[in-house]
Amino acid sequence: MNTDRYELVIFDWDGTLMDSTAVIARSLQAACRDVGCIVPTEEEALFVIGLNMADTFQRVVPDLDEPGRVRLAERYRHHFLAAEHEAPLFGGVREMLADLRGRGRRMAVATGKARRGLERALDATGLREWFEATRCADEGFAKPHPGMLLMLLEMTGVEPARALMVGDTTHDLELAANAGVEAVAVTYGAHGEALLATRPARARVGSIAELHRWLAQNG
Repeated sequence: MNTDRYELVIFDWDGTLMDSTAVIARSLQAACRDVGCIVPTEEEALFVIGLNMADTFQRVVPDLDEPGRVRLAERYRHHFLAAEHEAPLFGGVREMLADLRGRGRRMAVATGKARRGLERALDATGLREWFEATRCADEGFAKPHPGMLLMLLEMTGVEPARALMVGDTTHDLELAANAGVEAVAVTYGAHGEALLATRPARARVGSIAELHRWLAQNG
């Protein structure tokens, strides 16, 4: 077993560590109803998870004017804040993170969430101590631009070849490829296995238990 290939494991948040994709998709659909936009299908709403708000709106409501987008963002936040308590961590996440730390792995987060949202999630879950660096979509370029990962590598002093990205969307896999970082795709989140298979990844795993085993054996 190669137990020291990766020094830094970088996790996406929504759909990778937290079971929040359904809440995000429903909140986006409800916000579109509130402002009178065409409501995206569940598949369309799930696809944009991980993108920043501007890119999400460009894909979902490309013809909506700026005042309408401001209103849509307000309504999305309203619905998401009302329901975010319904999103738990996936079972086994805490045990996986504890095991990784015990193996000497350093960990970080690269997420499409805004900073305020990630801070709430870290406090609510008690996971803040596990991650030495985090980067959010409102702090620079959003996924799949490589800036988010490159900044994490700079913050931690880790070379791209010694880092691994773990995510549940093609946006995560493209982010990793653009930054010269290898990736593992998890198929239990926002994007299904067939869609994830269209992007490069060292592996595709279907559960936290499978991810934990893969990281223990390959990471």
